[in-house]
Amino acid sequence: DTLWDISGRFLQNPWQWPEIWHINQQIENPHLIYPGDIIKLVWIDGKPKLVVTRGSKTVKLTPEGRIIPLDQAIPTIPIDAIKQFLTKPLVTSERQMKRAPYIVANADEHIISGIGDRVYVRGIDDMDYSQFDIYRPGQPLKDPDNGKTLGFEAVYVGEGAVEEFGDPATLALSKTTREARQGDRLSPADLTALPIYFTPHPPPANTEGRIISVLDGVSQIGQFQVVAISRGKKDGINPGTVMAIDQAGEIIRDPISVHRGETVKLPDEEAGHLMVFRTFDRVSYAVVVDATRSIHVLDKVRNP
Repeated sequence: DTLWDISGRFLQNPWQWPEIWHINQQIENPHLIYPGDIIKLVWIDGKPKLVVTRGSKTVKLTPEGRIIPLDQAIPTIPIDAIKQFLTKPLVTSERQMKRAPYIVANADEHIISGIGDRVYVRGIDDMDYSQFDIYRPGQPLKDPDNGKTLGFEAVYVGEGAVEEFGDPATLALSKTTREARQGDRLSPADLTALPIYFTPHPPPANTEGRIISVLDGVSQIGQFQVVAISRGKKDGINPGTVMAIDQAGEIIRDPISVHRGETVKLPDEEAGHLMVFRTFDRVSYAVVVDATRSIHVLDKVRNP
């Protein structure tokens, strides 16, 4: 289960649960809840509040009789839907691409390389890093409202470790999701712990943007799919930001109008909500947490 779904049973807008969360000073880290906890909706000073009472930290399973501690808090959203996108490169600038180390050749006369193969890399000048993510420069991400390039998609290829430094260095591929080839770029692997707990909150007032890309290239977007939006850190967007999605109204021909060929734009319709989990300067990645109708690239996002 998730905090979003639990809140949805009691609140009209489930992402607003932090606003009515009552801080119990006796509970360590009261924003996290665990299996066995009891949550109550109560009135305090005339206002509705959510309070939590810590439950048992163990559960007894039968018939084996094993006792397993439940130390992992319930996440805000399904982490499995976004785990692979939390640390891997997703957006890069043209300047970063030009300066990044790159695969200059495959070892052992391979045309393409995969897990277990070796590649030769130029541009690794810092010997402090030995683990690298490999990505392929993808399509430019453009703001559909003004045509400006916000960055370039970095398509994740795999991971590798340096076997021998030099010019070129030798890199052994430890994981691949697609073939590694000449021209693919490298970035030092992010080994920090994954951020898995998010506090939902609205963006700055009057924030608007668009869905500019959907991962995996599908045409219609549904719940738990990952999308890129045309707003980022410089627009005040940070992890946990919640935005409403408006399905853009179609432009249709009016067959009844006396003006031949006249068109009319149908109204935009609210289609769901997304929550940002990773940000870059001008682009953010978000997961669609609920969808009431089909969602598409170029649909609008706004304050919920």
